Amino acid sequence: MNAATDFTKVMQDMMAKFPVDASAFQNAFKTQAAFGEKLSKVALEAAEKSTEISSKWAKETIAKLSTTATAKTEPADYTKAVTDFASAATEMASENMAAFAEVAKKVQMETVELMLAAGKTASAEASAVVKKATDEVTAVAKKAATAAK
Repeated sequence: MNAATDFTKVMQDMMAKFPVDASAFQNAFKTQAAFGEKLSKVALEAAEKSTEISSKWAKETIAKLSTTATAKTEPADYTKAVTDFASAATEMASENMAAFAEVAKKVQMETVELMLAAGKTASAEASAVVKKATDEVTAVAKKAATAAK
C-alpha cells in the first residue's frame, strides 16, 4: 500500500524561497489604520455637530411652543399663537436644514480629500514595493546568470 506524500516540507521550502517583504504588509496596515482614524474623526465631528444642531433646534422649538401653551383671554389669540408658532417652526426648520447641509458638505469635502490622499499614498507605496521586488528579482537573475557561466 502506498503512503500519502507529505507536501508540508515541500511547501515550506517553496515558501522560504519565495521572497515576501513583511514590512510592506506592516506599512499597508499602518497606512490603513491611519486612514481609518482620520475617516472616523470626520464622522465623529459630523455626528457631534449634527447633535448640537438637533439639540439647539429642539430647545428653540420648546421655547416657541411654551408661548403657544400659555392661557389666552381671547379665542383669536390662540389662533394667532398657533400661526406664529407655525411660522417660527418653518423658519427654524429652514435654518437648521441649511446647517445640516453645511455639515454634510464639509464631511463630503473632507472625505474626498482623504480618499485622494489615501490613493496617492497607496500608489506611492505600491510603486516602492514593486521597485524593490524588481530590484531583488533582477539581482537574483544576475546572480543566477553569473553562476551559470
